[in-house]
Amino acid sequence: MKQSRYFKAVVTVVSLFIIAALGWSFGSYLVSPFYNTSRKQRLFEVDGFKTLVEEHPTQLSFQMIAQDEFIKENKIQQVWVVKHAGDKVTVFSPFCPHLGCRYNWDPALKKFFCPCHASIFNIKGQVLSGPAPRSLDTLPYVIKDDQLYVQWEQFKPGVSQKIEI
Repeated sequence: MKQSRYFKAVVTVVSLFIIAALGWSFGSYLVSPFYNTSRKQRLFEVDGFKTLVEEHPTQLSFQMIAQDEFIKENKIQQVWVVKHAGDKVTVFSPFCPHLGCRYNWDPALKKFFCPCHASIFNIKGQVLSGPAPRSLDTLPYVIKDDQLYVQWEQFKPGVSQKIEI
């Protein structure tokens, strides 16, 4: 009889520990999107900033660590950067606002061109033709110690408003 009580107590404690561990993991997974602000606050150092030519769009890349709860993934992202006079630049997301395809710069036409559905944008990112519902999406940036840092964001394609996803 004494062993039976002891066994029940051990099983109860172990069960409570397992339930607490699983509950904590599952609860943090459900709640973390509401409290995870680190993604918005991180700035990523962009390679090749010092080699930019004024008013010539250049695709530059940076390395970021994407984290989804317990999974960390090393990713290389690209952005389009247009250098203006002085310290001014425009940083564009590499995705077309129509359906999220990657667009390119056509140096002969001096326009951005999306190969998926033929949207065309000028050097300022404004839509010239095609089905794109808005201008190219710009990204926040900081220039510090002669280096460009970009805040990575992605936006919902296919809508006229710039909505972060």
